Amino acid sequence: MGYASARVLEALLEGILALEFLKRGYTRNAAGKAFQAWRALVAALLALEKPALDRLVEDEKSRRRLEETGIPRVPTARLKPLSRLLEQAGYRYIRSHTDKALDLHDYQLHGPDPDLELSKYPGEEEARQDILYILSILLDIIEDRAKPGLEEARAWSSEHEQALRQLRENLQQQQA
Repeated sequence: MGYASARVLEALLEGILALEFLKRGYTRNAAGKAFQAWRALVAALLALEKPALDRLVEDEKSRRRLEETGIPRVPTARLKPLSRLLEQAGYRYIRSHTDKALDLHDYQLHGPDPDLELSKYPGEEEARQDILYILSILLDIIEDRAKPGLEEARAWSSEHEQALRQLRENLQQQQA
């Protein structure tokens, strides 16, 4: 539970940083932080759902790969299949949210197309809206799924609660 707890806290803190960058007008940096927050959340959920995932993964080699690489590293190239596993474990729509987070990662790395014809985000406002969207989904998942599991395991701390409250408040301010 320690790993899941640390990754949830990381997700919350990365989300707070994303909103701070967004507030300052650093949209590409905010997109990167929102992606890192999402990736940390996926890692936490994989750790929290490990027993269920072990039942879903059919062969020993895949189980070992999940345990040795998937959960501790959450490689960007494996986010889609890992999200598919989480969806099979009951996290509805997590694959489409992961797709959105990967779009933000692409935007952070490459920015908009100079002619704005090929970019997933024709302008900063579109990227801004997706950053706020992915962070609101992240907040909902943490509150509805991760927090109860961590509380039950006594791995939810006052630091988690403070970061959760700050992310919620900052998100509400940005959405206003």
